Amino acid sequence: MTDKREPILIANGQGFWGDSILGPVRLLREGPLHYLTMDYLAEVTMSIMQKLKSRNPKAGYATDFIKILERILPEAMEKGVKIISSAAGVNAEACLEATGEVIRQLGLSGVKVATVTGDDIYHRIDELLDAGEELKNMDTGQPLASIRDRITAANAYLGAFPIAEALDQGADIVICGRVTDPALVLGPMIHEFGWSPQDYHLLAAGTVAGHIVECGAQCTGANYTNWREIDNFALIGYPVLEVYRNGEFVVTKHEGTGGKVSVETVASQLVYEMGDPKNYITPDTVVDFTTIQLREEGRDRVRVSGIQGGPPTEFLKVSISYLSGYKAVGQLTIAGPDALEKAKLCADIIWKRLEYDGVTFDDDHKLVEFLGTNVCHAGIAPAPDDPAEIVLRIGVKDADREKVNRFGMEIVPLVTSGPPGVTGFAGGRPKATEIISYWPALLKKKYIWPVVQVQEF
Repeated sequence: MTDKREPILIANGQGFWGDSILGPVRLLREGPLHYLTMDYLAEVTMSIMQKLKSRNPKAGYATDFIKILERILPEAMEKGVKIISSAAGVNAEACLEATGEVIRQLGLSGVKVATVTGDDIYHRIDELLDAGEELKNMDTGQPLASIRDRITAANAYLGAFPIAEALDQGADIVICGRVTDPALVLGPMIHEFGWSPQDYHLLAAGTVAGHIVECGAQCTGANYTNWREIDNFALIGYPVLEVYRNGEFVVTKHEGTGGKVSVETVASQLVYEMGDPKNYITPDTVVDFTTIQLREEGRDRVRVSGIQGGPPTEFLKVSISYLSGYKAVGQLTIAGPDALEKAKLCADIIWKRLEYDGVTFDDDHKLVEFLGTNVCHAGIAPAPDDPAEIVLRIGVKDADREKVNRFGMEIVPLVTSGPPGVTGFAGGRPKATEIISYWPALLKKKYIWPVVQVQEF
């Protein structure tokens, strides 16, 4: 534990790998903070990182994190703001090395950087299968052995206590692999307030806090149904938590920033990826979302209280990615009178030319969309009777890479050998790319050993 300050201020400046680089920069500039978290990992991201690492042993982590550190680290150190991130991906060593290089280039010293690893079980799959762990697909019940030769990444979700341990050891920066998204926020609460593994209600409260801010500005007005109520999207405020040792916390944002914090914006994010509201399962606790109480206590301030939780399960969730074939998708813009009719003809031409050459695809492996005819939200709004332009989006998937590449050769020719009005083609001839599918599984906690290491630069 550190000193007895209360509340502690925790903000999240990255909701995914690709979020605005301005989030962390502005959070440091625009108001007080104690901790800045950055969340980078989605399920498919781990597989992408594993592929990058296989090509380059120095790759496999979120490179945006390093670029952000170059901009914010001197100010963070000056203000005493600790940085916690899941940027390590599948290569904590390379991420640590790149972080150390930034510290040196900035002329800083005495910066303690921790890595939290132990989540990556990609190279332990056979060992675990031999131990009797089937790692069955949670959706289908299939054993992992059925796709063993196609696995591209496998990571267990770690909890918040290794992050707290890193902070206990004096880390200024904590770099994690695959931890749960809320763990990035819960970790500093455990560190500051000394919560124990048996403080289930408090851990549940910290988990809910982390869940609310894990997607960045989604709880401050972004991606919000009543979007017309939101001012200044360009400089929307990223979320800040004021957390108390009794588990209550306030969701807010820095004064003068865009966006809005209300019961409605917070509740909208609460139901994101929730599943069973009475059993939100994490490595540290099981949360009952039906106990959450929300109360506005001023402009852009929502107090969250009453949260209850119970003991965790004996399992960790494992995110496994595997290769399940190839795909290619291309687009054509068709304009002028009868655009939709001509677009339908273009699609029919492509299938018939392929069939002439002996290349066919099952109907459920073909994609044909006419963007401009209410495809994205069919039935919500009326489709136009005669749109002036249509984007034909057409694609295939198959286990045979060559078949998929052959499909990609038949889209561009329609510019000169199809109906009139085929006016736009962009992106080059589509080529076969790997399809990465998701395999959720459970693994007993006894097989996972989190590792915390701290290095001073």
